[in-house]
Amino acid sequence: MRHAYIERYNRTVRHEWLDQYIIETIEEAQDFATQWLWTYNNDRPNMGIGGITPAQKLKMAA
Repeated sequence: MRHAYIERYNRTVRHEWLDQYIIETIEEAQDFATQWLWTYNNDRPNMGIGGITPAQKLKMAA
């Protein structure tokens, strides 16, 4: 089951930012990844958890 989550994550990363930019350095890729991951967890609603962000879901669980 974990494999399915990893594949979904990889597809999302590829579709949402990796295929959309020409990345020339590892540092640039790391910056994109950091920025995208923060947005994914804090700004982007996730329909799989009721349309809230993962950060909101984590706060509700605490």
